[in-house]
Amino acid sequence: MNIIRWMFFCAVFLATSVANAALEIEISGGSAQQIPIAVVPFGGAAATNDNISDIIAADLNRSGLFRVLETRGMPNLPTAPGQIKYAEWAALQAQAITVGTVESVAGGRFKVSFYLMDALKQTQLAGMDYQIAPSQVRMTAHKIADLIYQKLTGQAGIFASRIAYITKTGKRYALQVADADGYNPQTVVSSNEPLISPDWSPDGTKLAYVSFEKKKPIIFVQSLTSGNREILANYKGNNSAPAWSPDGSKLAIVLTYGANSQIYTVDANGAGLKQVTKSNGIDTEPVFSPDGKWIYFSSDRGGKPQIYKVPSGGGDASRVTFEGSYNVSPHFSPDGKALAYIRNDGGKFRVVLQDLASGQAQLLSEGAQDESPSFAPNGRVILYATKVHGRGALAAVSSDGKVRQRLNDATGGDVREPAWGPLAN
Repeated sequence: MNIIRWMFFCAVFLATSVANAALEIEISGGSAQQIPIAVVPFGGAAATNDNISDIIAADLNRSGLFRVLETRGMPNLPTAPGQIKYAEWAALQAQAITVGTVESVAGGRFKVSFYLMDALKQTQLAGMDYQIAPSQVRMTAHKIADLIYQKLTGQAGIFASRIAYITKTGKRYALQVADADGYNPQTVVSSNEPLISPDWSPDGTKLAYVSFEKKKPIIFVQSLTSGNREILANYKGNNSAPAWSPDGSKLAIVLTYGANSQIYTVDANGAGLKQVTKSNGIDTEPVFSPDGKWIYFSSDRGGKPQIYKVPSGGGDASRVTFEGSYNVSPHFSPDGKALAYIRNDGGKFRVVLQDLASGQAQLLSEGAQDESPSFAPNGRVILYATKVHGRGALAAVSSDGKVRQRLNDATGGDVREPAWGPLAN
């Protein structure tokens, strides 16, 4: 983050990646009280290209809330609840056990059967059968991991959700979407000109983003189901920083339509343009509060960039951040109780989490050039962009700061501008 990026409305840091490369994840830290769980290899899983139990175990391990137990060397690995010898698993201190099978069925499909067992009470906590195509193996494993997470923590899992990010290969830019673990990257749009600022629609079917392909910043909305895209905003001057309203009916955008950059709202079909902020400064990076009543944004109207809020229908703005001389890039937690943003901390740009009720703020990231924070849909993880050895990468930190992840492009390229999508239906 620097003053150049601010002047271009938090836009122009461009990243590099190969379109078909997965993101490799490095994990450090963990909860002080991890749940010991045995993820037993599924019977018949060799029939699939992806090992379901390995994917489930990797998901749970990545959360930092589980201690996935080593099952190799255990005698008579069970594939159904009736085969579990609980005394053997008690010796491993397992509190939960997952077992299952994968069978080939008609039409080249698979039947996946899964059970989550309470190892202490020796009772079933969850069970599910799925009939899937071979291409759905990884997503099914993520959904099983989500179910395990929900049953054992009481919160929604995020493993079946998706992330969007910007890459650059040579002179070619791409907006990509991948699974939350970095697998299955798909290119949504590519261009020889910069692509920036992706933002998910609330239902996860569309992405708004900014393209410079017409030699100026224009906001597009692209369907992820049909592939169709439409221009949302192409007004005189710059069109940037799209952010969806919680109900998907509007977007907040930034225009230099008059003079300085100001916040506007526009209907999702591109009609109904309305100015929301009026100042002599740079107002940018809008984000709706989860209840839709407020728009939070970055502004230098007071001299240096700080975060403000304004009623979503327009009105007087009030300042939100007071600690630190430089705070930008606000992003709401899904429950609306906290705000993540970027602070200049002694010359280092880091992710901060602020409780909105108390005003207390906590530094979460440890990099020197961190930017673009984005909450996971359950609010427990914040994804952001950083720099590692001089190149762009994605990183994530749990909302309590205890678990850290780094997602590197497997080819050694750069990745930037992450946006975490909503929970999968």
